Amino acid sequence: MGRPDTGRCARHMIIQGSTKFISAPFSSEQELESVVQANAELIFGPDSIYLPKALIHTADGIGTIPDGFVIDLATRRWFIVEAELAAHSVWSHIAPQVAKQIIAATQPATRRTLTEVVVNLVRENATLKEKFADFDIDEIDIRRVLGEIFESSPIVGMPIDEVGADLREWAQTLRSDVRLWRVRKLVEFGNPTHLIYEIPDEYRPVLDSSPDATESASGLKYYDVGLGDLVERGLLKLGETLNMACRPRGGERKQYEATVVEGGGLQVMGKSFSAPSYAALLCIQNAGSDRNTVNGWTTWRNADGHTLADLRDKFLEDSRSAK
Repeated sequence: MGRPDTGRCARHMIIQGSTKFISAPFSSEQELESVVQANAELIFGPDSIYLPKALIHTADGIGTIPDGFVIDLATRRWFIVEAELAAHSVWSHIAPQVAKQIIAATQPATRRTLTEVVVNLVRENATLKEKFADFDIDEIDIRRVLGEIFESSPIVGMPIDEVGADLREWAQTLRSDVRLWRVRKLVEFGNPTHLIYEIPDEYRPVLDSSPDATESASGLKYYDVGLGDLVERGLLKLGETLNMACRPRGGERKQYEATVVEGGGLQVMGKSFSAPSYAALLCIQNAGSDRNTVNGWTTWRNADGHTLADLRDKFLEDSRSAK
C-alpha cells in the first residue's frame, strides 16, 4: 500500500540498457515552469484545466500573478500554482511571494478574470468543452459552476525539485491548504543535452496539508490507495473483469474490458498496467481519442456498475470506521 512520503529523497540514477541518467539541477525556474505547463494534466489530474500566467492579468500587477491557476472539475477545487526551486529560501522568498498571490487570487476581480478566460477557451477548444461535458456541465452552465468552485479557498499547488524540512513546516502551518509535487530532472551521463524529467505517478503529491474528508484513520488519502489494496480488502478479485466505454469526438462508441491481475494491475488488450489510468488511456487512444490523460478510477466499472473510485471510497470509509 502507498504511504505518504516523509523525507527528502537522495539523488538517484535511472538506467536504460547501457545509458545512465543522473540527477541534475534545473537550469532555471523557467525550465521547471515549462515542464509543469507541458505536463499539467499528469501532475494535477486528467480532469484539470491549467491556465498559465500569460493568460491572466490582475489589478495588483505582475508581482502577484502565480505561474498559473488550475481548476479541477473532478473535485471542484482550484489551485494557485507556483513552481519553485528548493534553492530558494522558504521564509524570505517562497512564503512572502505565495502570501501576496493568495491575497490577489481571492479578490473578486481575479475570479471574474479567471472565469472569462475559461469561458473563452471553451469556445475555441473542443477538447476543453469535452472535459465539461464529461461532468454533464453544459456550456450555458460553465459560469455558474466556475463561480461555485471559486467560492472555495484556493489550494496552493507547488511543483518543486526537492522538499526540505523548512518547506514542510511552512506548508503545515499555512492557513491555506498546500500540495507539493516533486519534479526532478535527470541528464544522460556524459551527454547532458539528453535529458528526461520525472514527475509524480498518478497525480500523487509528496505532501498534502488539506484535511481531506476521504482520508482514512491510518492517514491515507485517496491517492495512496492502489488496486492491490482493493484486492486485499476483497473489494476486487483477481481475474475479475472491469468495463469501460469510450466515444471520442466524431467517433463510434466502443466497449473495453480489463482483467484484474496479480500485483494490483490491469491487463487490457494483452498488455499489463500498474495503474488504471494507464490502462484506460490505451483504450481511449485505441478508440481514436487524441487525449493524453484519462482518469481510470472513474472510467473502469465492475459488473455492478461501481467505478474503481467508488470502491476506493468504500475502502477509505471502512478504514475510518475501524478507528
